[in-house]
Amino acid sequence: MSSARVSDASVRAVHELFVAGEVDGSYLATTPLRRVVVESWQRSLARGVDPDLGGAQSSEVAVGVARMRAEHPLASALPVIRRLLVDDARSSGVMVAISAADGTLLWVEGDPSACRRAEAMNFVPGADWSERGAGTNAPGTALALDAEVQIRRTEHFSRVVQPWSCTAVPVHDPVTGASIGAIDLTGGDEVSSAQTLALVRATVVAVENHLALLRLTEPQRSQNPCGTRHLHVLGPDRPRWESVDQSGRRTRAVLTGRHADILVLLSRHPEGLSADHLATLLDDGHLDVVTVRAEMSRLRRVVGPELLASRPYRLTAPVSSDLAEVFDALARGDVSAALDAYGGPLLDKSVSPAVGRLRTEVSTSLRGAVVATGDLGLLRRWLRLPEGSDDREGWRLLHDDARAGALDRARAGGHLAGLDLEFG
Repeated sequence: MSSARVSDASVRAVHELFVAGEVDGSYLATTPLRRVVVESWQRSLARGVDPDLGGAQSSEVAVGVARMRAEHPLASALPVIRRLLVDDARSSGVMVAISAADGTLLWVEGDPSACRRAEAMNFVPGADWSERGAGTNAPGTALALDAEVQIRRTEHFSRVVQPWSCTAVPVHDPVTGASIGAIDLTGGDEVSSAQTLALVRATVVAVENHLALLRLTEPQRSQNPCGTRHLHVLGPDRPRWESVDQSGRRTRAVLTGRHADILVLLSRHPEGLSADHLATLLDDGHLDVVTVRAEMSRLRRVVGPELLASRPYRLTAPVSSDLAEVFDALARGDVSAALDAYGGPLLDKSVSPAVGRLRTEVSTSLRGAVVATGDLGLLRRWLRLPEGSDDREGWRLLHDDARAGALDRARAGGHLAGLDLEFG
């Protein structure tokens, strides 16, 4: 007898007995539960997953999810996935989730209301939804078994996930056959249907064909003389430089604070900067031109002499950055994407006055955009950031919003009390 014919109440009753330790796996085998669910529950319990968790816990890579996205092979297939799944999900109460092979969610898109409700169980980019992290769930169990899986409501191990149903199919590298992630549909009972499974399966086939085609064209693409260059300057990690040359060779380097300052300023001044002007921007006029020239000479050895021109100093090719990603997303009005790209303050150890002004500009612009949306989900995400911790007005907005639940208001009230105690 399939679990699709078993009532939610019956499955929930068995689940309660199992997690309470009143029955064991041998008893589960006598129930109408599907074998895939029974075995997943047993693995979840054995791994110590708490069935009362508020969804999966944030993984260690949450802050760097934007970097994971940029480097993940499924990034190139996003247009395919959006065309086949996301576009129709936006107004249907359904979410499309794309995870990495370790279960980390990289993208969660679809119906805005569903996405906001799912934040309560931490079904957000950067969260760990592997089976070992979140218990029985479609993307995590699909990755654990390397097989397509449908999980219906009360079949989930974690109670907070049980209002949802989901269907997930793993995605494989077209050359090696290794699992590189999973595509999941999460929503109501309709997403646990055979038709939904066929749709997700067809999308995965299209994605794997897309990746195979890209592999065939890589030799032609690698001959692009421009290559790519990316600057990581947001958040607590040390600033980094990454580049891929025309032959496909990747270079990574940790930057000194001064070199990161210079690259940020040059990227914001495509017209170029004189040595005198750059010295002023770097150290409020207390830096001599000879020192600037020496730093530029050392920087050329890191990023390549062809990238830096002089008289005036300027970049000779495009350089992308996480900072630019935030500003670009804000310019498009995509505040969620801006939050995804924002790993934290810009070069927080920099003493450059120009970088300090830019740090304030990006932080203030992002906060203002979050508040302007009136979106509680975005406000919660902002308040989870280090800058949001001391944002008294932001916590007050959350506390006073009639749409906020009792837990949100209690948390906001406690945080405000802590700020009052600390700062008066």
